[in-house]
Amino acid sequence: MARVLLVEDDDAIRTSLGKSLTAAGHVVTALAAGADGVASVARDRPDVMLLDLGLPDLDGRDVLAMVRAVSDVPVIVATARDDDASVVRLLDAGADDYVIKPFSSAQIDARIRAVLRRGGADQQEDAALTLGGLSIDPRSREVTVDGKPVDLTRKEFDLLVALARRPGAVVTKRELLAEVWGLPWGGGDRTVDVHLSWLRRKLGETAAEPRFLHSVRGVGVKLAEA
Repeated sequence: MARVLLVEDDDAIRTSLGKSLTAAGHVVTALAAGADGVASVARDRPDVMLLDLGLPDLDGRDVLAMVRAVSDVPVIVATARDDDASVVRLLDAGADDYVIKPFSSAQIDARIRAVLRRGGADQQEDAALTLGGLSIDPRSREVTVDGKPVDLTRKEFDLLVALARRPGAVVTKRELLAEVWGLPWGGGDRTVDVHLSWLRRKLGETAAEPRFLHSVRGVGVKLAEA
């Protein structure tokens, strides 16, 4: 059972999906407006959020950005766009998963269970990770380099943890896309490259002079202290 926040402006979809998810054992809060959804995330701390992008008061992408400013709640976005570029933008903006309209209630229930399983795995692997002067605390989502805090975005942190859990091993971009962005089919190497560049800058290094993030041309990247 999960506490599900459903934000959908279509009355028929909201009512039908709410009933189906309730029948599946979830506790559902169903809202029609984006602003109300953001307030509910901050106040009620749901286990997962289902977010339609076409809302009457706010653009769904703006709602996603507001949610990410106050919470790490898993967000499943409902969208009519299925091209790779649109999906990558949504995942980069902080969505954990997505469904393409039209969708079934069974598909939504499966997506909820999947994101909650991933969250459970993260909680089981919450031991602090240390590599030389780099320290990562998955539970508090805090990172320090030589004792100084490093401010990372959600995806930058997830990318760093994915590498830190395989210290010294070369991880391919396809593996990172699947684990961090939920894109197992590949085709988003540029997304990984951009986030690696941002991460390097915040860790105080460059691709030419790496300290922790070492690229292996044509293969991937590994986390190892120089």
